[in-house]
Amino acid sequence: WFYDIWATLTETKAQDRAIELANIQDKTVILDVAVGTGRLFNRIVKRNPNGRNIGIDISKGMLAKAKLRLSKQPNSNYSLDIGSAFNIKMDNHAVDILFNNYMFDLISFKQMDIIIDEFSRVLKPDGKLVLVNMTKAEQFGAGLYENIYRILPPLMGGCRGVQMFNLLTEHGFKLITREYVQQMLFPSEVILATK
Repeated sequence: WFYDIWATLTETKAQDRAIELANIQDKTVILDVAVGTGRLFNRIVKRNPNGRNIGIDISKGMLAKAKLRLSKQPNSNYSLDIGSAFNIKMDNHAVDILFNNYMFDLISFKQMDIIIDEFSRVLKPDGKLVLVNMTKAEQFGAGLYENIYRILPPLMGGCRGVQMFNLLTEHGFKLITREYVQQMLFPSEVILATK
């Protein structure tokens, strides 16, 4: 119950911006990696009613919450399944838009390359990558979360600020935009990149 309350208070503005930047056109193939409780995925499905919407997560508990949320959705053109960002069970170049929402801030820096390569593999050559992450503080007050992480990481759920744009360009992505969004002092970055 706490997860969605926290997300509403700290992540809504960044997710709003991610949806805007993605500029979803109907009849596309969209993959949401680390779908969580389906807050963002529900909005994606509404915007792509005649397309194919796929959500994956490693957590059965999160998927159960996402399935409950999506059960109220009038569209049935989606799937929610167990899946890992390290080994996405999709063909090469099958996805028009790939969303990833607050996952990299939990991933070991050593493992990020594997995931970026996997995202690159499943995206179409002109596909869009939309990332939302907890990031480093860029405005007053946001350093609070970095200090909490430094002192007591479990209190932050293991999340710490990351900046993904350099890693993306190293892996051949073209950065279209990177925006900083702060809500309740919580720092997020929203990235739109293409292959």
